[in-house]
Amino acid sequence: MDAAEVLGRLRALADPARLAGMARHGVGGAETLGVTVAELRVLAEQLGRSHELAAGLWASGVHEARILASLVEDPAAVTGRQLDEWAAAFDSWDLCDQVCQNLVRHTPFAWERALAWSARPEPFVKRAGFAVMAGLAVADERSGDERFEPFLRAVAERADDDRPLVRKGASWALRQIGKRSPGLRARAVETAQQLRSGGRGARWVGTDALRELERRSPR
Repeated sequence: MDAAEVLGRLRALADPARLAGMARHGVGGAETLGVTVAELRVLAEQLGRSHELAAGLWASGVHEARILASLVEDPAAVTGRQLDEWAAAFDSWDLCDQVCQNLVRHTPFAWERALAWSARPEPFVKRAGFAVMAGLAVADERSGDERFEPFLRAVAERADDDRPLVRKGASWALRQIGKRSPGLRARAVETAQQLRSGGRGARWVGTDALRELERRSPR
């Protein structure tokens, strides 16, 4: 099945009645059909992995097609340039988070892009850096605590951002890192406490992260 055929499937699944609710939550992009993520996941399982199909779906510009692209893309076929181009095209928090969790964190470029993107000024790219950090904290079960130290330093240095979607991403990363182990929990709490003495954005991140870190044991 090629991209045009899959787009036909998506349009058949579309429910315009969903669009108003999606817009209220900041979900969707320039062209949004009204297809749920659950429906996209079922379709992705039917389609399987295809680098060519993912490229065609992404090129369509359709919001749900781009999420589907992240589900059918082969992580082993992805290039760093492709990831940068996709990140530059993020236009909503849900597309950003879906691509990062479905695809980016599973690629060989995940660790490097997490740090590089979190230093970028563009709001969705910066959020993507933090989202990949959060995703790696959950999905990478082999890395030791020391590998997450650069992420903690990046959060400490870059969390002072007044844009809600960015600071929420920084808190998400800090909380997920803190859940990995007792040692990382202590370091995350320390980082959060330091942030509370910083600028307004940093204070928000530190306070938000501590609400969860101080009441939950690491997984």
